[in-house]
Amino acid sequence: MVLLGATLMLLASIGVLRMPDLFTRMQASTKAASLGSGLVLGAVALHFAELTVVARSLLAVAFIFLTAPISAHMIARAAYFVGVGLWERSVIDDLEGRYDREAHRLDSPPWAQD
Repeated sequence: MVLLGATLMLLASIGVLRMPDLFTRMQASTKAASLGSGLVLGAVALHFAELTVVARSLLAVAFIFLTAPISAHMIARAAYFVGVGLWERSVIDDLEGRYDREAHRLDSPPWAQD
């Protein structure tokens, strides 16, 4: 578990270096690093097998799994609003023309309108 977790965290760091824009870098880092750290903390809990260590490991994993996606979403949202550009080979921008920047509201998608 430690080896697999460390490998995933290494892949996350390589993804941060190799991905072309902020949004794909954030996706690589949050998903792989969260799973990697969860595996390492799970290995720590299994190795020590004490109630306090297991409880702390599980709480740390829960904290990482709850906060990493939310913080990545907030950073990506702020980056999009200040105008950080998408990768030039991005196929679609789902928010283009649908978000009111002054009211901070998202219009309903075209398929949901009657």
